[in-house]
Amino acid sequence: MTAATIRNSIAARTSIDFDRDVDWTFLLIVAALLCVGLVMLTSASISLAERNTGNPFYYFEQQVIAVLIGLGFAAGMTIVSTDFWMKSGLLLVLMALGLLIAVLVPGLGNTVNGSTRWLSIGGMSVMQVSEPARLLMLMYIAGYAVRHRNELSARFVGFLKPMALVAATCGLLLLEPDFGASVVMLTITLSILFIAGARIRDFLIVSLCVVVALAVLALTSPYRLKRITGFLDPWADPYDSGFQLTQSLIAIGSGQWFGTGLGGSVQKLFYLPEAHTDFVFAVIAEEFGLIGSVLLIGLFGLLVWRILQIAKKSAALSRYYQAYLAFGVAIWMGAQVFVNIGVNMGILPTKGLTLPLISYGRSSMLVTLLAMGLILRIEFENRRAGKTAKGRKKVRRK
Repeated sequence: MTAATIRNSIAARTSIDFDRDVDWTFLLIVAALLCVGLVMLTSASISLAERNTGNPFYYFEQQVIAVLIGLGFAAGMTIVSTDFWMKSGLLLVLMALGLLIAVLVPGLGNTVNGSTRWLSIGGMSVMQVSEPARLLMLMYIAGYAVRHRNELSARFVGFLKPMALVAATCGLLLLEPDFGASVVMLTITLSILFIAGARIRDFLIVSLCVVVALAVLALTSPYRLKRITGFLDPWADPYDSGFQLTQSLIAIGSGQWFGTGLGGSVQKLFYLPEAHTDFVFAVIAEEFGLIGSVLLIGLFGLLVWRILQIAKKSAALSRYYQAYLAFGVAIWMGAQVFVNIGVNMGILPTKGLTLPLISYGRSSMLVTLLAMGLILRIEFENRRAGKTAKGRKKVRRK
């Protein structure tokens, strides 16, 4: 069967015009980030993989499998109407809470580096539950913002109800503990509710309470406080609390303008911990310098910009659920990229957040690609809705 036959078969089943209905700009941006990610993951992990497994391409092979599965899931998301997700709000919340509770049940949760974040089946870690829970809660909050739009803009309780639910979700995340995922989820929720029409007064009051609560949690937790003090002056203890950050800064500084070249990183050779996951940006900066780093950040900027354009188009067509959903994904991607790069550069305390589409992480890759498939579906529906609107205008003129 030829590629053209497969393409025509898919188009016939889904009624998708690949030339007009698919957002190729968005697809190219995602594809570019995936390619950069696979190349840099291989470079950052090759020595570690050989030492740990005897196969220098072990992490690359695992990531390719995750990408292929993720692309399959993303393709599935493109053929499911977004109205289905809007009507499934209660189910989405129950699934998110179910996953977060399950991982805390002895025998189901797998503890790695002191954190119980992985759901284990038969002794095998299968999923980091904070990733799908974040997407499920985002889909629910977008639906809530549509269903309770009037209450949200008129009464404080309209703002408080979803925040209480998200606070409970973050409480489960903090029990793992996963402080970084809680921060991202709260940022997404506050942003969606604000853009959906919440009163500025309500937004500011709740935002202030959230900031104070997070600050108290950070300052009263010994290991989080240690991270903060290490982040403020990593050179004061470069062989203990400041080790990871100092090695990251050395890598970034070594890259200078144009870097040491692909594969030329020294810090990835057992100096920089988590070089293929949370600190892959430091390896990119070392091997491709300031120019390469800026280009990568530019690609992420284009991704967020394109998703925001899709959100704007949805709002213009009065498709508010889709607009809030796309806006939430844009905030999610932007916030996670900002936190990850900020941690690598010593601007923010260390957090266990991956660089989307770049870092090694099967759960992160799968859920990110699911979100990308959802954005493609939203834009597909936007284009169809736009054609329908134009057709109605022509009929009225006649």
